[in-house]
Amino acid sequence: MVKYPYMTILPAVQAELTTATNRLLATVASLSDACLAAPSLLPGWTRGHVLAHIAQNADSHLNLLTWARTGVRTPQYASLAARSAAIEAAAAHSVARHLAEIEDGAARLAAAVRDMPQHAWSALVEGMRPPPHPAWYLLVRRLREVGFHHVDLNAGYTPADWPASFVRRELHDCLASWPGNHRTVGRIELVEPGETEVVHVLGDGPTVRGTPRDMLAWLTGRSRGEGVSLVPMGRLFTSGHAGAGLPDPPPWLTMPAPADLPTTPPKDYP
Repeated sequence: MVKYPYMTILPAVQAELTTATNRLLATVASLSDACLAAPSLLPGWTRGHVLAHIAQNADSHLNLLTWARTGVRTPQYASLAARSAAIEAAAAHSVARHLAEIEDGAARLAAAVRDMPQHAWSALVEGMRPPPHPAWYLLVRRLREVGFHHVDLNAGYTPADWPASFVRRELHDCLASWPGNHRTVGRIELVEPGETEVVHVLGDGPTVRGTPRDMLAWLTGRSRGEGVSLVPMGRLFTSGHAGAGLPDPPPWLTMPAPADLPTTPPKDYP
């Protein structure tokens, strides 16, 4: 049984991660070895590159869990160059080998989560970029990797398949980590049929409008803006053409975590 602090978000995120990983493995199992050489949605990467990264990313999170558990600084990756070289070396692996490595990494990560002392979830760790963040957020980061890179495989899983909880959490963190010097959008209006509109005011700039799912896909580079509309100044809303006239979204994931996360694992997040 996984040991978590009492009444926190961690069991729910771990359950989501297990489900997301199983869905990813099902997609990978449906591919042929020849399919892995096809381009992914990430420039310069084949599907094999994406799978190699997903597998190795599990080990990188294990490094950070080790840091949190032992107090000994353990970098997520030895270096960016080493990370890139390892992905390149593994990209041409067979489907069977990619499957085995992703499954093995997921199992070892789950075991490390199970064995984490409760106090260690509050320890501060740091990825390849600042800011430092509490260890409990590593489960959110790993779920992010699996959810977005599943789409990047370009193998039938799309933003329409993201669970609502994933969309809500990732959209929150995307906006919370938005760099202040790259505010290409001043206002985001989120709408869902039958629900209250949610407005995020970010500063000066144009207003864009769409569902949370469509907005997240556009802001993270997983769509060209389908379902997102530019709202002309002085008008409440225009349907327009999907993606027409949209500014470029700001750089995504300039920070691996929001800067103001609670140290203690919260009951709910966001």
